Amino acid sequence: MKSLDRSFLDTIQFSLSQTASLRAIGEYRGRQELYYQQIPEVLERMRQVAVIESTESSNRMEGILAPHDRIEAMVLNNSTPQNRPEQEVAGYRDALELIHESFKYMDFTPNVTLQIHALLYRFLSEEGGRWKPSDNEITETLPDNTKRVRFKCVTAVQTPIYMDELTKLYKERVELEAKEPLVIIPLAILDFLCIHPFRDGNGRAARLITTLLLYHFDYQVARYISLERVIEESKETYYEALYASSIGWHEGNHNVMPWLNYFWGMLIRAYKEFEERVGSIKPGKGSKTDQIISTIEKKLGPFAISDIESECQGIGRDQIRNVIRQLRDSGKIISTGKGRSAKWIVKRS
Repeated sequence: MKSLDRSFLDTIQFSLSQTASLRAIGEYRGRQELYYQQIPEVLERMRQVAVIESTESSNRMEGILAPHDRIEAMVLNNSTPQNRPEQEVAGYRDALELIHESFKYMDFTPNVTLQIHALLYRFLSEEGGRWKPSDNEITETLPDNTKRVRFKCVTAVQTPIYMDELTKLYKERVELEAKEPLVIIPLAILDFLCIHPFRDGNGRAARLITTLLLYHFDYQVARYISLERVIEESKETYYEALYASSIGWHEGNHNVMPWLNYFWGMLIRAYKEFEERVGSIKPGKGSKTDQIISTIEKKLGPFAISDIESECQGIGRDQIRNVIRQLRDSGKIISTGKGRSAKWIVKRS
């Protein structure tokens, strides 16, 4: 496969800053165990929030929208989806949970890839878990609403062959040759997206496979910090990096550095957030209401409900709203607007 061919890999050279990025991610992984042993209850709250955010962000990047409270209900309470967007959300939920629970038994193979894709579509009439039946392209919509082709993917006829070769080469590089996983994993994801093996759902499948492969090498940050949210928050750079590294892919003369730099930066950002959150949240410090009030009282400027939610891991949005209403009614905070754009300010004497 293009990026995992030995002849191609041998041409890649890393700068001092790139080597430093790889070393930093390795050091973050080495500190994971310390946090796991100290505060399991905090990690469990973070895990729940990460699953919600991952499910919401990955689908939202593909234009699949559902109310946050419904996504939360489907993830935490396994609620039954009520419409098509919720069916797609529920499929992602189930695929992600399978990876969280069974990653040790899920090698990167064509069958596992098809299984992940089938889960994405388990609640839909369209049949998932099959390679694309016809050729596809990656397009972009221009300001005048016309579309142009950014990348021509592998043909439908070639797709099964390419996917078989990709997974075989991946296994050779990481298992037999012990190549650096933080290099091989993003290159495999790049090749997967250039193949574009499915008619639909390629981006979501790629993000799920990313988590799966990282778990194989004990990069567990995705369990507690949503990589999908980090990607969504930098999605312009994400798409630019993929496009830049796909130019010349078919000929095997593409430049993988934009994608590698993005991928490593995304992981570093997630690990930093993980350590910041774990370091700032102390277990056993009063009730959930006390945590919400304490967080609000520390706010010096305007804040939104989402700001409080991100700092109060594992506390539902409805409970945060209730506390905010109580503080409003008691005159302790005041609103600066109405609707979704409303923000709040602590009223200080």
